Amino acid sequence: MADSAATEREGTAPEQESTGTEQESAGTEREDSEKGRPGKRGRPADPLLAVACVLLLAALVFAAWSGWSWLSAPRAASQAQARDQVLQAGEQAVLNFNTLDYRRVGQGLNLWEQSSTGTLRGEIVASRSTFEQQVRQAKTISTAKILDGALTALDLRAGTASIIVALQVTVTPAKGAAAVKYSRLEGELTRTPHGWKLSALGQVPVGAAAAGRAPSG
Repeated sequence: MADSAATEREGTAPEQESTGTEQESAGTEREDSEKGRPGKRGRPADPLLAVACVLLLAALVFAAWSGWSWLSAPRAASQAQARDQVLQAGEQAVLNFNTLDYRRVGQGLNLWEQSSTGTLRGEIVASRSTFEQQVRQAKTISTAKILDGALTALDLRAGTASIIVALQVTVTPAKGAAAVKYSRLEGELTRTPHGWKLSALGQVPVGAAAAGRAPSG
C-alpha cells in the first residue's frame, strides 16, 4: 500500500510541474500584452504616429514653398522697380525732345544733348548751329504732354531698352493760333554712367500706330 501511494505521488508530480510552466507562460504573455510588447503577435500600427508623419511632411513642403516665395518676391519687386525707372527716364527724354522755345533755344538744345547718347547725340551736336538758327527764325514754341508710354523691350544686363510713347504736342507760332498735333514715337534707350538716355528716336509707322500701343515685355 505504501509503495502504491508513493508511486501515485511520483506519477502526479510531473503534471503539477507542467501546469506550473503553462501558468508561467500565460502570465508572461499577459505581462507582454499589458506592457504593450508584441509577445508572440505582431505590433499594430500606431495611427497617431502616421498622422504625425503626414503633418511633418506637410510642414516641410510648406516651409520650402514659403522660402521660395520669400526669396522670389524681392527679385520680382526689384525688376518691377527697374522697369519703372527705365520707362520714366525714357518718357522724360522723349518729352525733352519735343519741348523747345525759340527764346531759350540754347537751353533747349543743351537739354537734348543731355537726354541723348551715341549716334543721336552726335547728330544733335553736328547740326546744332543750323537747327538753332532755324528755330529762332520760325519763332515757335513747342510744348509736349505724355499721353501714354510703354517699354517694348528691356535687357538690364546689356543695358538696352525700347520704348514707345504717345504725345500731344502744341506748337505756338509768333503770330496766329496754336496748333495741336498727336504723334507716336519709338525710341531706343541705352544705359550710361549718367543714367538711361535716348540713342535713337523716330516716328512710329502708320500701320503700327493704328494697331495701338505695343505690349510691354
